[in-house]
Amino acid sequence: MKILLTNDDGIEAEGLKYLVDWAKTLGEVTVFAPKFQQSGKSHSIEIHSTYEVTRVDFDGVEAYRVDSTPADCVRVAVLGMKKHFDLVISGINRGPNLGADIHYSGTVAACFEAALLGIKSIAFSAAFDTFDCALKNIGRAYDEIVRRRLLEHAEIVNVNFPAEGDEILVTKMGPAIYSDTFEFLPDGTVKPCLVCLYEGTRDLTLDTDATMTGHISMTPLHTDLTDAAAFLMAEKRAG
Repeated sequence: MKILLTNDDGIEAEGLKYLVDWAKTLGEVTVFAPKFQQSGKSHSIEIHSTYEVTRVDFDGVEAYRVDSTPADCVRVAVLGMKKHFDLVISGINRGPNLGADIHYSGTVAACFEAALLGIKSIAFSAAFDTFDCALKNIGRAYDEIVRRRLLEHAEIVNVNFPAEGDEILVTKMGPAIYSDTFEFLPDGTVKPCLVCLYEGTRDLTLDTDATMTGHISMTPLHTDLTDAAAFLMAEKRAG
């Protein structure tokens, strides 16, 4: 199996090194990762300017440092260098990618780009302060994805590891658990300040609640943003 690895924390990130070590047990690994931190860049791509793509030494695997976004890392590998991959894996992100907040995630956006290019993908995210649970359970989570045949039915599986806990749950995308307040500074700049919205709910069908209460969540995602209910209603009214 040929596997493309990427992330949004940058090519020097600790989580990517862990991911490479594990993914080498699955197949042939190639890394295309951002030169710098790209968290929160969502599915942005560069279409106006040139950017650097440099071959680098990375633990004995073919690797490239891309001076752009996670989505561009996938695009350069597949569309630019015409490489073929059976699977794209993004992560291991430092910090969760849960609920509606995945719309901002560069980690998950790399998987959405892979899906648009016809490649199945998995996003792995850990807690902010420890990779211990992710490292202990990443193999189990992958085996569970295979056992449940999730990638036969979904384009993307978004996996989140809590700081502690090893029960694996298949979940739906929950609401956002983070927002921002903004501090307006005297020099005319604005400083965003992260705010946690999670209120201790325990609906274990949701990725937010499952992960925040110590469970490993696996959420199948797809790229079709059509509002199916609205479409059906419009069709009926048209008739």
